[in-house]
Amino acid sequence: MFDISASALAAQVFTGLVLGGIFVLLAIGLSLIFGLMTVVNFAHGSLYMLGAYFGVFLLGLTKNFWVSLVAAPLMVFVLGLVIERVLVRPLYGRSIDDPLLLTFGLSLVVVEAVRIVWGKIGLTIDPPRALSGALDLGFMTFPLYRFFVIAVTVLVLVGLWLFLERTNVGLIIRAGSRDPLMVRALGLDLGRVWLLVFGIGAGLAGLAGILAGPMRPVYPEMGITMVIESFVVVVVGGMGSLLGAVVAGIIIGEVVSLTTFFAPKLSEIMVFVVMALVLLVRPSGLFGEAGLLE
Repeated sequence: MFDISASALAAQVFTGLVLGGIFVLLAIGLSLIFGLMTVVNFAHGSLYMLGAYFGVFLLGLTKNFWVSLVAAPLMVFVLGLVIERVLVRPLYGRSIDDPLLLTFGLSLVVVEAVRIVWGKIGLTIDPPRALSGALDLGFMTFPLYRFFVIAVTVLVLVGLWLFLERTNVGLIIRAGSRDPLMVRALGLDLGRVWLLVFGIGAGLAGLAGILAGPMRPVYPEMGITMVIESFVVVVVGGMGSLLGAVVAGIIIGEVVSLTTFFAPKLSEIMVFVVMALVLLVRPSGLFGEAGLLE
């Protein structure tokens, strides 16, 4: 039916894994914040965009991609701490719509601020020389930098799993997401946990932004589409489920990549078709828990 080569199809599948990795980093941040704090963070796309712009700024300042790769997410992490402490925290205990509207408005402010500082013209991030070539796998060649993105995503996931499963702070985070009243009864300060989790979620968005920078243009509105598709990932995987965010991120990445390859005109709607099909079968998502929003 389709006159395509196996190597071209394999390359598109690997491209889907790369895009899925970006979705996973964004969706895990969203799921962490929602799972613990029940905050729908619509500013997540702007934090993703800031990660890319901070990368551009640091790369111009240091001329070192590796320094920028570490420092840019840390800058977004610190910004996330400020946002949680100053803007989001006063809204705890109120309707879920209040932080949603706040973060939506914040995203508009951030986009306009970036336009003022960096302008409206798209910028680029050059990958380091060590990752500028292509890797020959025998059945196809694939850009080395994209393999690097997949490797970084895996390392981050392993590190996050170890943090949540093997550390006392991770234990408190998991306990707080299930029974915050009991955690408070034990005398633990949930405010610090919320602060840390929001910062981690923001930092993951910033990491996704700078990783995506060498693969796509950096421009003020780059986070709008990504945050919408990332919310689709979260909904498909199940609100608050980290495993769901990982599985759904890979699925949506492949759906976008393969649809773009076979039917480009349908690429923008297929993610919503997949979401609708999943919700028809499992209204709470693949790994979600029913009643989480109640």
